[in-house]
Amino acid sequence: MKKIQIIITTLIVAIAVASCGYNFTGTGDLNAKTYQVNFFQNNAPIIEPGLDRDFTLGLQDFIQNQTSLDLVRSNGDLVYEGEIVEYRVSPMSATANNTAAQNRLTIAVQVRFTHKNRPEDDFDKRFSFFYDYPASTQLPSVQATAFQEIFDRLNLDIFNASLANW
Repeated sequence: MKKIQIIITTLIVAIAVASCGYNFTGTGDLNAKTYQVNFFQNNAPIIEPGLDRDFTLGLQDFIQNQTSLDLVRSNGDLVYEGEIVEYRVSPMSATANNTAAQNRLTIAVQVRFTHKNRPEDDFDKRFSFFYDYPASTQLPSVQATAFQEIFDRLNLDIFNASLANW
């Protein structure tokens, strides 16, 4: 008798969660089936070759992995577009000899998000993140790690702003 109660309770909870449209990624009911990520042109004052392609593909993959939406080339229910607006390396702290002890790579993107079925969710925002590394290290030696860390954070911030309706 106890097993039957547990099974019935489990089924009721499962049906309730499914009927609410809750998705365990935290997106809730997206009211969309497809998404589109247009190419993010690199319009930063400093151009890093391949950065635009890597960012665009990374955002596509991130959304694909976090949702059940289908990626399309055009007419998506959700559209992400924009450009890379900042790529900058700046000194962060100095040594006793007035030389940089640490540098910071900052990347910023301007994102325009359009939700065809919920225009009130549309936005045009700037997202930025950074990676700090020792000044004694050349950027090319940490660039892959820096890009991955920055892209992970930018993608998460963009995802949360556009789809995570907590």
